[in-house]
Amino acid sequence: MDPIFHRPESRFFKELRDDFEISSKKIPIIVEHFHNSMEQGLSEQKGVFKMLPSFLSRPEGTEKGRYLVLDLGGTNIRVLEVVLRGGGEVSLIAASRFVIPGRVMNGPGEELFDFIAECVDMFFMEHKRDKAQDYPLAFTFSFPVEQHSIASGILLKWTKGFTAYNVVGRDVVVMMNDALRRRSLERVRVAALLNDTVATLMAGAYADPSCDMGVIIGTGTNACYPERHNRIKKLKNLGATGEMIINMEWGNFDGFERNRFDLMLDQISLNPGEQQMEKMVSAMYLGEIARLVIIDMIDKGLLSRSIMKVLEHPFSLDAKQVVQIAEGLFSGVEGLLSVKDPERRALSSICEMVIKRSARIAAISVYSVLTWIDPPLQINHTIAVDGALFENNPFYRAEMERTFYELCGKKKGPIKMALFKDGSGIGSAVACAVSERGKK
Repeated sequence: MDPIFHRPESRFFKELRDDFEISSKKIPIIVEHFHNSMEQGLSEQKGVFKMLPSFLSRPEGTEKGRYLVLDLGGTNIRVLEVVLRGGGEVSLIAASRFVIPGRVMNGPGEELFDFIAECVDMFFMEHKRDKAQDYPLAFTFSFPVEQHSIASGILLKWTKGFTAYNVVGRDVVVMMNDALRRRSLERVRVAALLNDTVATLMAGAYADPSCDMGVIIGTGTNACYPERHNRIKKLKNLGATGEMIINMEWGNFDGFERNRFDLMLDQISLNPGEQQMEKMVSAMYLGEIARLVIIDMIDKGLLSRSIMKVLEHPFSLDAKQVVQIAEGLFSGVEGLLSVKDPERRALSSICEMVIKRSARIAAISVYSVLTWIDPPLQINHTIAVDGALFENNPFYRAEMERTFYELCGKKKGPIKMALFKDGSGIGSAVACAVSERGKK
């Protein structure tokens, strides 16, 4: 037997599995808390879910037009030109990607929006577009905003490592339009503001009428779904019929029990006490959770201290590397190539536990939303999913589906996940078209 699994080492792994396991007995309690939190967020009460109205309904699938898309979702900015041809058919005819420097992410707010406007200008130059033409712009802004119309939104707080100041509490559409004007791009105007999660749902629903949920599982995590007007108590005069897509901002959910490593991570994060679920699920944090577990094993004398040199600094392990280690691939982690069995298997087991818990939490959360929409799960539900963690992890999707089987049994059939790799870009163009249809 391998030394790493001898006592007391085996006891360490048993306790570790308990730390990262979500008991089936606790799931009904979690789901009930989830539903109560949704109801609270839809009312005028403050709760863990923002439940932000998008002022959008799902598309009909017949929308047509040519649209410019500005996608700010993380450390990259994308500028796209998208053509909707109707019948769910979409063409991406031009695209540019730009990396946001750290000083811009964490500097003055006007500098951030000026940088974004500069990216739009470079897109026009790269693809030889005429600045004299009018361009309706769909702005995908993947941070919590309170919207009062389709083309306005007050930033509630930054997430994903952004701390640009003098932006929280201000209308980001106004700031974006001002920056475009300073860049002599007056003919480009923001026509629709939406979250990347809402955009992913719009893309999914444009292609498949059964799509009624959008989920992001990447650097951050979030979800949205279409809510009946009569349930959105915080908005008056909506009428008894109709639907509106609600951006949940579910990363702040507090219904999953945190272990000691989660608490350690929370203390060194930029926002202690906030985004509890996101810190257990998203790619931004999974590497650090795994690193903290490995450091704990080293401190207990269960792993070689030489490994500490590779993982000495906080956030020195990222989610991509965690996935590679979980698969037993150490070539992508510089400094760990010399590690031999049984320590390799110990590291793989740790990373697998961290990844699988993330997938299980994501699946339970999806199930909670679907049983809010359709308690008996009588109709087919397609989940539009975007995000590198879901896309690039070979067993992430399998673990989510395994959890659906556990929760739904024979009813798992009505739940289908569909990857929309460019969901935020395409969906933003769809949102612009839906907005124009509403104005007409």
